[in-house]
Amino acid sequence: MQNGDMKMSESVKARWSLMYTMNLGNFQSLKLECAVEDSARSDETAQQLSDRVYKFVETELVRKIKEAKKELDGE
Repeated sequence: MQNGDMKMSESVKARWSLMYTMNLGNFQSLKLECAVEDSARSDETAQQLSDRVYKFVETELVRKIKEAKKELDGE
């Protein structure tokens, strides 16, 4: 059994951080970052934990990028 297939205890953690930089022109930019760390659930493998945390971070970052673009566009 590989490490990604082993069931993990709650002491095992995964942390993902994603950053997006938007060029605003005129030497200005907006940076957004989302980072989350979470513990494994009792029935979760290390790979499942990593995938779950990554998907959450990615979803949140995309949502915040859309919000920022709306604000910059004056909506």
